[in-house]
Amino acid sequence: MFAPTRGLRPTSIPPSREVQEGPAAPTPLASPWLGPLYHPAATLRPGGTASPHSRLYRSARRFGLVWGGDLGAPKTCEEGGAADRSFKGWKWPRGAGSPGRSRESHRTRLPSPKLLGGAMGRYRIRVATGAWLFSGSYNRVQLWLVGTRGEAELELQLRPARGEEEEFDHDVAEDLGLLQFVRLRKHHWLVDDAWFCDRITVQGPGACAEVAFPCYRWVQGEDILSLPEGTARLPGDNALDMFQKHREKELKDRQQIYCWATWKEGLPLTIAADRKDDLPPNMRFHEEKRLDFEWTLKAGLVLPSGMEELQAQLEKELQNGSLFEADFILLDGIPANVIRGEKQYLAAPLVMLKMEPNGKLQPMVIQIQPPNPSSPTPTLFLPSDPPLAWLLAKSWVRNSDFQLHEIQYHLLNTHLVAEVIAVATMRCLPGLHPIFKFLIPHIRYTMEINTRARTQLISDGGIFDKAVSTGGGGHVQLLRRAAAQLTYCSLCPPDDLADRGLLGLPGALYAHDALRLWEIIARYVEGIVHLFYQRDDIVKGDPELQAWCREITEVGLCQAQDRGFPVSFQSQSQLCHFLTMCVFTCTAQHAAINQGQLDWYAWVPNAPCTMRMPPPTTKEDVTMATVMGSLPDVRQACLQMAISWHLSRRQPDMVPLGHHKEKYFSGPKPKAVLNQFRTDLEKLEKEITARNEQLDWPYEYLKPSCIENSVTI
Repeated sequence: MFAPTRGLRPTSIPPSREVQEGPAAPTPLASPWLGPLYHPAATLRPGGTASPHSRLYRSARRFGLVWGGDLGAPKTCEEGGAADRSFKGWKWPRGAGSPGRSRESHRTRLPSPKLLGGAMGRYRIRVATGAWLFSGSYNRVQLWLVGTRGEAELELQLRPARGEEEEFDHDVAEDLGLLQFVRLRKHHWLVDDAWFCDRITVQGPGACAEVAFPCYRWVQGEDILSLPEGTARLPGDNALDMFQKHREKELKDRQQIYCWATWKEGLPLTIAADRKDDLPPNMRFHEEKRLDFEWTLKAGLVLPSGMEELQAQLEKELQNGSLFEADFILLDGIPANVIRGEKQYLAAPLVMLKMEPNGKLQPMVIQIQPPNPSSPTPTLFLPSDPPLAWLLAKSWVRNSDFQLHEIQYHLLNTHLVAEVIAVATMRCLPGLHPIFKFLIPHIRYTMEINTRARTQLISDGGIFDKAVSTGGGGHVQLLRRAAAQLTYCSLCPPDDLADRGLLGLPGALYAHDALRLWEIIARYVEGIVHLFYQRDDIVKGDPELQAWCREITEVGLCQAQDRGFPVSFQSQSQLCHFLTMCVFTCTAQHAAINQGQLDWYAWVPNAPCTMRMPPPTTKEDVTMATVMGSLPDVRQACLQMAISWHLSRRQPDMVPLGHHKEKYFSGPKPKAVLNQFRTDLEKLEKEITARNEQLDWPYEYLKPSCIENSVTI
């Protein structure tokens, strides 16, 4: 009676729990618990995760993807942080992708400037980039040498690579005197790709000693950063002294960045940061440190004494690459509902599973609640436990799965995102605009269905308050948590699936079908876009298109550029990627999330909407009365069955993907592109039908004929 949960992910590290930073999500993996699951967005990721921004940051660097625009980076060099850092189509800089690579030196002879008088001096400059993950940058760096007698700009084309030292020889037409500063500026075009600069050293003409200019910080934005020569100096009172001016300005800037805050009255003051993401970037863990800390010390699956055999099994599956985890930590601390005076209950389970050779997942252990001071070693439930205890533990996992599925993956990731796209389209794109004509079929009914949801489903006194354990306000808190973690990457299956390690798994039916649909939609988008935007400069020069992009990211999604969403389009490819995300979200993603609700939720014990008793802490005391007393009562169960039927039934005026009858475009070329789109969808339909005939549990939620052309229910 139990299906695999939506939070599954392959684990390449010791079992660990992420702390409100890696939302669990759905996946359609086949399992002996209930069969193939329809849920599409499982947070299957190797090991623990960082914040949504950090996860996107790592994924973009790993897979060479970027979505352009200002990613919300701070404007000053001191504030500069590790933003998403890659650009599709660019070659990886030397050393950028090989962990542990030793520093290398590359020497370049720069062209000599025209001699204007005075003695020509040759300077040798070495620029060292940090060895931390993502220390390199694709951006161009400009350098100046500043001495007591003059200043010279170096005509460098430096794109620093992780763990490397670039060496340049440069002839300067005048004597700069004693070097005091190196000034640098990092220029970016599409992406402000942060660079961790270790140091810059300069060897002057003749027998001059090498001078060091330490940096050891993230360089971000396009402000000029001045690095003073590294000799320690006491403060002076000479207002004309360059070093004194520099240190005064540096302190003034830092005092604006590093502020005091009172955490609790009567305790020492703290840095003004509510979360680690609020800290200045230069105070943050480097990536290796973060991974080590979170993977080894965060609250996770705690194995008490006497569990050596289970530990050995987990380590074996870990070594085989077949260990998965489903983590529901996003629910930790969310207040539970009170229904008709009766307290309801929530949990934040952690499940470890192994993948069998046939592609099916088997649960190995369930931890219903995370460790806490009162219960540092929570009870672990195993398949070998008394049957009712194991059954109840699985029911708790499925209850948690229900909450995240409906609030995070259904409401937020499809309905609310689709509404933002719809409203921005109506506000920013006139009827004559080709992107309006392209998108309008995919926003049909979306605003009304969402308005009805806000007044009937998730409103005060609505269905959630009457029957769901996160109702009564908890669902709003959960929605806020999920929204803070919504990233551009998570809405794009190629990036999201790769980031979570789901590519190539034989039982990941959603992953297979979603990627095929993404490819087909992307070709459709490219066909339309290239009809009207033949060059990148046409994209950049379209003020209505740029306003639409800003409206979505900065207004509708509330300054989401720090989570990877673009604030402008600089190329055809960037526009196509974003439009593909829009269409996929409004059609295929919603179909995968929405259609299976009746199949999986109509049998209430398989996915109980609420739990009426606290999670068990012992195994021997679980009886059938305990199980039945924990599950929803008759009224709650009837509401769950009724709403599941209502939301997932086929709509009477359903328009399949790509088969809208409206002809917003004139002329044969757009029509030909649409016809090719329909042909591609028909081919995929046949492929899925043939595959499903070989399956015990057919996966049909992403058959093109079953996908609605917009979010309508």
